[in-house]
Amino acid sequence: MIVDVTDRDFDSVVEQSMVPVLVEFWKPGCGNCRALLRELEKLEVDATGKVLILKMNVEENFQIPAELEVRSLPALALYCQGAFERFIGGMGTSEEILKQLRLI
Repeated sequence: MIVDVTDRDFDSVVEQSMVPVLVEFWKPGCGNCRALLRELEKLEVDATGKVLILKMNVEENFQIPAELEVRSLPALALYCQGAFERFIGGMGTSEEILKQLRLI
């Protein structure tokens, strides 16, 4: 199960991670967000120990999405060594996302 992260704990979770962090920015009622979450849940098995996958509800958290200028959902942000690296295409299959992560 993919863990929720909030504005309050975001920095500490991302900075303390020993592996890259992939964050899905989503909101309830967004069908594409739910579809992407299902793909990330499939990916989670292959990514265990390699990538930490988190999700952030943008209706409850405003600071981090604003800092990244997230304007469309779903959005996937990749962090490496505690710093924002890049956005990864917001939609796709778990296989496509995994391919993009191998480019790290």
